[in-house]
Amino acid sequence: MESRFNGKVAFITGVARGQGRNHALAIAREGGNIIGIDLPAAYTSLDYPIATIEDLDACVDAVEAAGGRMVAAAADVRDPSAIADVLRLGVEEFGRLDIVCANAGICTAQSWEEVTPELWQETIDTNLTGVWNTFAAAIPHLLAGGGGAMIATSSTAGVKGLPFFTPYVAAKHGVTGIVRSLANELAHAKIRVNAVLPTGVATTMTMGLGKLGPLLAERPELGALFQNALPVPVVDLDDVTEAVLYLASDAARYVTGMELTVNAGATIR
Repeated sequence: MESRFNGKVAFITGVARGQGRNHALAIAREGGNIIGIDLPAAYTSLDYPIATIEDLDACVDAVEAAGGRMVAAAADVRDPSAIADVLRLGVEEFGRLDIVCANAGICTAQSWEEVTPELWQETIDTNLTGVWNTFAAAIPHLLAGGGGAMIATSSTAGVKGLPFFTPYVAAKHGVTGIVRSLANELAHAKIRVNAVLPTGVATTMTMGLGKLGPLLAERPELGALFQNALPVPVVDLDDVTEAVLYLASDAARYVTGMELTVNAGATIR
């Protein structure tokens, strides 16, 4: 396989499992090293289990088995100082930073009247402010290295008004705004900023949204908003990872400010 990332270093949030872990393994298989964080702690608003320390340790083992090295830590994207501390340790270990994947996120499904202040704040703080914190901590290292690639995990919900996901939709629309703004601001420094916008992905998070079914049963006229054009209910992890690898690679050296949809046509319906 072509080694697109020989000697390069990627910082990935939400790395312990799901999309983040898949991105880390793919980059390691192509010669890269990983700095990664995840948060093995409880959220009050979630109906599915989040990653554990054991998941994070297993990710480190898998990266090493794939041929890479990894600096990993339990850290919260809602805590700017924690992100900065881990990045400093990682850059000291590897000597550089080239790629940033702001991937960490949470999701819940509920009607508007069930959105508590706590649920709203947890979602916005993680999915929106967490992306900003990640980018803000990484930019000085990319500037010092003469450029790089930053990729945010947005969503179909970043450009489409999906009912029963209002906090998530609000956050992902905001992520799209961060990407567009920073792409302009950082272009002079050869820092490219893009977003991937998946539809549902086959992950623990997506499979944990069981409340959506009953909500749509009560409002069947809204069901079509969640249908993909292609005849698949969700996409696979590798589908999203391939998009991330493209945006992180030199093949996308002139691609910035892009919203790359990996959504089986969900936004063309």
